[in-house]
Amino acid sequence: MADLSHIREMAKVAISALEEKKADDIRVIDISQVSVIADYFIIANGNNRNQIQTLSDTVEEALGRAGYPMKQKEGYSNANWVLLDFGDVIIHIFDKENRLFYDLERIWRDGKTIKKEEL
Repeated sequence: MADLSHIREMAKVAISALEEKKADDIRVIDISQVSVIADYFIIANGNNRNQIQTLSDTVEEALGRAGYPMKQKEGYSNANWVLLDFGDVIIHIFDKENRLFYDLERIWRDGKTIKKEEL
């Protein structure tokens, strides 16, 4: 497990990349106390397939440039839910309909929602 400042920096880079490409409703959930799969989930949504793929590409590129290798990517071709697994940080980029349907914020409500400024 990486040190916390390293993980926070990874999350900040991902959030900045999402903001740069105008992702909607970016949320960060600290799941470190409720799960071993990651420390943070970052959840956002885009308006259409092209924007969701662009958001995914931008996050992957920004984190790669910062030295954080991606472990796994799922859902890119359909782009209704793209999952980018960077180990300690997992980014979920949804279309609006699937974000409402899967409602990760509710499923992971035992985690702590944090603001970007708290990172």
